[in-house]
Amino acid sequence: MGRTTRKIVLWRHGQTAWNLERRFQGSTDIELTGTGVAQARRAARLLASLKPDAIIASDLRRASDTAAELAAVTGLSVEHDPALRETYAGEWQGLTHDEILEKYGEQYGAWKRGEPVRRGGGELETEVADRAAPVVLRHADRLPAAGTLVVVSHGGTIRTTIGRLLGLDAYYWEGLGGLSNCCWSVLGEGARGWRLMEHNAGTLPEPVLGDDD
Repeated sequence: MGRTTRKIVLWRHGQTAWNLERRFQGSTDIELTGTGVAQARRAARLLASLKPDAIIASDLRRASDTAAELAAVTGLSVEHDPALRETYAGEWQGLTHDEILEKYGEQYGAWKRGEPVRRGGGELETEVADRAAPVVLRHADRLPAAGTLVVVSHGGTIRTTIGRLLGLDAYYWEGLGGLSNCCWSVLGEGARGWRLMEHNAGTLPEPVLGDDD
């Protein structure tokens, strides 16, 4: 990464019991497991070495408690914003993956095909990006030159936000893939906007040598 590049680190929260059960959380406020807290503490020590300038987070406990670990080692405060919450998925929330397939198989299939679907009667993915991406950009605009913003949020919200910031059509957002618990993605400023520098990482980003810029 160039030394003069502003960076956005989008960090998914640590493990929850519903993650282990493959249960759709959405906007349900589920807390971290003990493993999730340990994941957040380990990741916070790594991310602190990036010397972030600001931390923003979803106000759901699994994200806010993850962010608190980074705040503890950096001394930064955390600004919480409900616009960074996970996708509201209505009747899907609280159901396991298998239960969703059984009860809402056609809807699930349409979503996987890239059709705009209100899963469980909830939000469209584009609506999640509409609320989350402007918050991220507003805070990124406040960064100093070469500054770093850490955004602590949720897998679906992070994916849609990255897709929006990269200027990708919503059909292709799923192609970015998911994030493991407490892993992160890094966007850096490029000549034509934001670039994806790291995705689903659990180690610190390394400079790209021999890239086309």
